Amino acid sequence: MAQTAPSAPVPGPPPSGSGSAWAAGGTMFAGILLLVDGILAVIKGIAGLASDDVYARIDDYTFKFDVTAWGWIHLILGIVLVLVGLGILKGAGWARAVGVGLAGLTLIANFMWLPYQPVWAIISIAIDTFVIWALCTDRSKAAF
Repeated sequence: MAQTAPSAPVPGPPPSGSGSAWAAGGTMFAGILLLVDGILAVIKGIAGLASDDVYARIDDYTFKFDVTAWGWIHLILGIVLVLVGLGILKGAGWARAVGVGLAGLTLIANFMWLPYQPVWAIISIAIDTFVIWALCTDRSKAAF
């Protein structure tokens, strides 16, 4: 009997239904980041509602809102972010799609928030960017 050589793996894309380990781990991390970003947004919102002089006053800014309005925007977005983050950690399919959309909305809101709190806004923008990447690149069976 002749021995057959073991076949070498065929290069190419991973089989359907599997994804990058980075993206799969990133999805779990994205759920945690949504929780953290939501908590930060709730804190920003409470600070804006509690006192009008917590954040810098902006004189001529295109997206100028009353600080109280920004407080409500961040508070509501923060609560929803926490709920979606919990949904992602529990593996809910709806939470991934909502997470991408919500991360996009909070990215835009934080971009408009830049003059008020530049450091917090940039950190939140970076978090939202990673969350969008992680939720869009994981192609595991639980995806969407």
